[in-house]
Amino acid sequence: MQDKIIEALRRNATDEGVALAQEWAATEPQQAQAHRWLALALQQQGELAQAQASMDQALALAPDDAALHLQQAGLLLALRQIEAAGQALDRSTALNPNEFSAYLMQAHLALAREDTDEADRLARMAARVEPDSPELAAVQGMIALRRGDVDRALSVLSAASQQLPNDPRVLYALGFAYLGKDMLAFAEQSFRRVVELNPANQALRGLLVQLALRQGHTDRAAEVMREVLATAGGDTPGMRRMAGELELASGQPLQALEHLRPLLQQLPGDRDTLQLLLMAWQRLGREEEARTELEAAVQEHPQQHDLWLARLAVAQVGSDEAVEVTERWLVAMPDHIPALETRMRLHDMNQQPEQAEAVARHIVSVEPGRSSAEQRIVEALLLRDPAAAVDHVRTLADNAPEAAHAPLQSWLGTVQDRAGDPAGAVATWVRLHQHLVPTRLPLPPQAKAPSQWPEMGQVSEDNLMRPMFLWGAPGSGVERVATVMAAGSAVLRADRFGPTPPNDGFQNFLTLQRLATDALSPEQMVQQWREHLPARGIADGNVIDWLLWWDNALLWALRPQLPEGRLVIAVRDPRDMLIEWLALGAPAPLALTSSMEAAQWLVRALEQVADLHEQDLYTHMIMRTDDAVNDPAAMAALLERAFGMRFPTVRSLGPGTIEPGHWRRYTQALSAEFAQLAPVVARLGYPEV
Repeated sequence: MQDKIIEALRRNATDEGVALAQEWAATEPQQAQAHRWLALALQQQGELAQAQASMDQALALAPDDAALHLQQAGLLLALRQIEAAGQALDRSTALNPNEFSAYLMQAHLALAREDTDEADRLARMAARVEPDSPELAAVQGMIALRRGDVDRALSVLSAASQQLPNDPRVLYALGFAYLGKDMLAFAEQSFRRVVELNPANQALRGLLVQLALRQGHTDRAAEVMREVLATAGGDTPGMRRMAGELELASGQPLQALEHLRPLLQQLPGDRDTLQLLLMAWQRLGREEEARTELEAAVQEHPQQHDLWLARLAVAQVGSDEAVEVTERWLVAMPDHIPALETRMRLHDMNQQPEQAEAVARHIVSVEPGRSSAEQRIVEALLLRDPAAAVDHVRTLADNAPEAAHAPLQSWLGTVQDRAGDPAGAVATWVRLHQHLVPTRLPLPPQAKAPSQWPEMGQVSEDNLMRPMFLWGAPGSGVERVATVMAAGSAVLRADRFGPTPPNDGFQNFLTLQRLATDALSPEQMVQQWREHLPARGIADGNVIDWLLWWDNALLWALRPQLPEGRLVIAVRDPRDMLIEWLALGAPAPLALTSSMEAAQWLVRALEQVADLHEQDLYTHMIMRTDDAVNDPAAMAALLERAFGMRFPTVRSLGPGTIEPGHWRRYTQALSAEFAQLAPVVARLGYPEV
């Protein structure tokens, strides 16, 4: 529905947008986002008073949603400008290119529908008319916030607040700029000033409660909450829910229950409220009360999905009670997919595979291609007719839209593997890699070892910096090592695999060439890396830096310039590594055109690991993950032995991967590739067969 509304508003079909949003809000009146989009549609239609009423409703349901407050800020600005929108605004700017207010209003509408580029274009148009306007500065600050340029937002909005120190619109935006910098006390100060200037703004008090909690000031949060609930119009469902959450955080489940129980009638299907209620009942040991009240609620509101889930939460998993509740859920909502999926899982829990498969087939008749049901059907086929399981997945893949191509092809290869067709699995995986080449990174270059390495630098006694680099070739399970490391240490950085990686030599595949040609000196490379650490949240240089790639040639810089560093390399049997890379890819999305190309690149990468170890080129640790890649407890124990400190046992290491020794099923299908790997397999100490 949201996409339909956005599409309508972008083509200025405001009446259609309003109608769609009204339908959504009427169908799901407890959804804050429905009221938010209704407010935007009404704002674009020029009905600013009604838009404000819808925003108030959204904030009453979600007073702690910062995005809603940011839209509210834009609406407040709009209310001070003009009372026309949409096509009227277009006509206004067409007839009078100097209509400053119209440009600003259009910019706010663009921001509200998350069209930041359009908002920026309109702000630049407005700047030609009144470049020094503080109202324009507020818009420019919001644009910078949406683009993640928090420093610019803070600079622009701070200057605007100097010109308009008592303008709630500018203070509103400035508060969000402080939030973006995690300067919570300053954000709270800005928002408190807005409340002082506009005491009727109850929803903003909810955000103040959240800010106080984030700073650890539970007493101040409770004080603000009491003020809100005591004022006219302040006792909204959203505030009540927040009050319950605050009491739970303060260890007062009974008081939380008093706030939350009335909401079962006011917000019967609100997921956040139900989760808080379940927590309160559990802490008080009132399971029977929970069962009774939730039972009454589902009977009164039998079409509320989340109510049924809450009712199931107080039944023992897999019990007769859970079955009975699910059966009643299906009577109330016969073709509701989550209810059918629950019934399917309960059949499996109770050792009823035929019934589970029957439900799965019913699910796909209701929603063709539903992954949970298709997976259950394939599991059944693998047991009685593996070839039919392969054909079933191949048919799904052939008929799927382009967006689903890659995951279905990957699954097809896995099913072929399980069906005893390793050659077919390899062929499927390689075709998938070839299909994805245009969207993947090139394989990192690999340099030859120099005839002589530079001398290791000396580590001064007063140097407390002990940075660590983590790396593993594709298939090594390095991402599973990183998962446990991150759970045990706040200094692990995985940002090299994210949207905003550090721009240093370790990130750039051309670094080896630049070092070899003296375009980049070892001193410059290490200094550049150090300079980026503060922006990555590392103040003292002690970081665990998970690298995108590794090559021993990097030691040309690290040996003399960072002798205090350490390198941890994850490895497993290279033949298993090759199969996992083909089947599941790698943390760094690297382009492959053939299984032989993958094998040859792995050979060169792992030969460098063997050289590093045999010649002790740098302080390092080889971490063999073979027996731990699918076992969180084993991975924690492996790290504990390696570092002499305890690591937590995480709930999951990620999607399952192949078991140690799985390569033996592929001795024929990958015989040439395994021959390439054989020498480095021996050097790393793995058995030949």
